[in-house]
Formats: sequence, structure tokens, C-alpha cells
Amino acid sequence: MKIVVILGPTGTGKTELSIALAKKMNAEIINADATQVYKEVNIGVAKITEEQKQGIPHHLMDIVSVKDNYTVMNYQKDGRAILDQKIKENKNIIIVGGTGLYIKALLYNYKFMPEEEKKTYEGITNEELKKRADEIYPQNEIHKNNRKRLERFLSHYDVTGEIIKTTKEKDEALYEFTLIGLTAPREELYNHLNKRVEIMMCEGLCEEVKDLYHKKLTKAENFIGYKEFTQYFKGEKNIMDCMEETKKNSRKYAKRQYTWFKNQFQNVKWFQVDYNHFNKTIKKVSDYLDTL
Repeated sequence: MKIVVILGPTGTGKTELSIALAKKMNAEIINADATQVYKEVNIGVAKITEEQKQGIPHHLMDIVSVKDNYTVMNYQKDGRAILDQKIKENKNIIIVGGTGLYIKALLYNYKFMPEEEKKTYEGITNEELKKRADEIYPQNEIHKNNRKRLERFLSHYDVTGEIIKTTKEKDEALYEFTLIGLTAPREELYNHLNKRVEIMMCEGLCEEVKDLYHKKLTKAENFIGYKEFTQYFKGEKNIMDCMEETKKNSRKYAKRQYTWFKNQFQNVKWFQVDYNHFNKTIKKVSDYLDTL
């Protein structure tokens, strides 16, 4: 039984690779993209179609409505239940997606505190919060201006009596798995993302956004592609400006993703994507996995 994780910036072919590997390994796929858990968004999040799935079981995709509140903690609980069950069944698993925090929460010792148990520190200055944090744990490296992190640290301590997990502890893997990363030269990736937005337009992205806008499913406006084109239906921007803004934000997002993955994950085997001959990329990854 193997667990393979495919991560990397948007637009690097993670989905296509996951299907190829799943067919070879007789594996099932667990989605690790925060937008693809929602039923109503498809084109703008580059969600795999039923035809593209080729009969391979996909988990944690299309499971909740955009109207629902689905958190990283929810994902961790649901994902581990599926993962543990598939391990019992001795089933190969491929986890694929661009949401690094989902992958981190699923596979590592990443703990959450229920929202209703969190403390609030209204009326207390940053300096006072920092002073108390230093008294509790002098080695903490939280800056006094990082109020959100200070509150999270103190809340965790006040509720549990424990020091919030350090980065080292959060890097403790709870499963055995192989990390595969896909990347591409910046210019090639950006050109690919620009073309992908144009393809999404041809596939009906505007119509999808229009439908969500009229149904008042406003959470979708947090997603790239949806938030930009919603401005068109509000009469704030013309459609060409929305398209260019979507391209720009897609490029920025890819850059942030890559930085996050490089900083948060160790032991990733990175492969440079060959967009013109993606089968070569698939073969390189497959050959590498055969050596393990």
C-alpha cells in the first residue's frame, strides 16, 4: 500500500498526473484543493470532469455547497477518516491538490481548537498580549504586531493549558507517504495560466459566475476567477479587464503556492513539467516511484 502526494502551483498538471498514476497503481484519489470541495464551482476552479476521472474514485470533491461553512478542521476529520479506511483496505492512495494547508492538516500532527472554545482578548493591547506570551513561553518568536498569532497562542494556552505546537511538531508526519512536486519555469507557467483563463472563458466561465451571482452564492467571490468576473455583473468593470485581472491573480497565486510548498514541506521530489510533452513528465514521475 502506497500513499503518493502530488502538490505544486496551479496549472502544473497535477490532475492529469494523478489520473495517470492512479490507473497504473490501481489507486483512489483524495482531493486536496479547498475550492473543489464545493459543488457549484467547476470551470473556474479547473475541476476534473466525470469523463476525465475515467472511473477512478475521487474523494472529498463536490461534498458541500458554497453556502456551507467547510473549514480546514472539517477537511482534516473527513480526510483522515477516508485515509484510515483505505489503509485498512490496503488500497493505494493519491492525494492531489494545491491547498498546502489541507495537505499539512491531513498528514501531519496539525491540531485545531474548536471555535466555540477560543478566547477573545478585546481591549487588551498588543504589548500586553506579547508580554503575557513571553511570560508563558520566553522562547516564542511572535512579533508584538502579529496580533492574530498572539491571540491564537494565548487562546490555545488558556483553553488547553498547553503551549501551541511548534513548527517542528507540526512537521511530524502521521503517515508514510511520498511527496511529488510539479513546477515549471516562471514564464512557461505564466503563459500556461494565461491561456487557461482564455480556455475557461470559452468553456463558459462567465455563465457560471453569472449563475452564482444571481443565486447570491457570495462565498464564490472569494475564489480567483469568480471574484473578478463578479465585478462585471455588478457593472464595475468590463469583461476584458476582468479577464486580465483573473490572469494576473492566477499568476500571483501560483507564486504564493510555490513559496508556501517550498517553506512548509521537506523531502519533496520536484519535477519540472514539460507542457508540450506531458507524457514525458508522467514517465519521469512514474519511473521515480518505481525505484522506491
